[in-house]
Amino acid sequence: MAEYQTSRGAAYSLGYHVVWCPKYRRPVLVGPVAERLRDLIGQKCDEHGWSIVALEVMPDHVHLFVRADPNASPSYIANQFKGFTSRVLRDEFSHLRSRLPTLWSRSYFVSSVGNVSAVTIQRYIETQWERPWRKRGAS
Repeated sequence: MAEYQTSRGAAYSLGYHVVWCPKYRRPVLVGPVAERLRDLIGQKCDEHGWSIVALEVMPDHVHLFVRADPNASPSYIANQFKGFTSRVLRDEFSHLRSRLPTLWSRSYFVSSVGNVSAVTIQRYIETQWERPWRKRGAS
């Protein structure tokens, strides 16, 4: 069963798989840079109330499975991670400034992650009239 979060007027379960790469896919996410990147991603999640389900920092790309609230669009989520981490990592690790014009490539991948398949949702919607239903206020 899905773990739903609630807020005023909404119940939701939103997860995103986000992947992004350093410029030119250079393998610079190693050692202390990778450790610091993990910390920064955690900080950004804490700041927004998002939760990390899974995180893997590879030398030339990052995979993140994050749960977020409905007010955060997938592009906003990706840009929050990329902008914040680029600024801090380039300040703290000078070799990232000298080797790359920007830390991250302009692109990213994002996909929604759910507990129910698209086929199941489609079938549920298409068969609404086949299920018994109650009129509002009926017991």
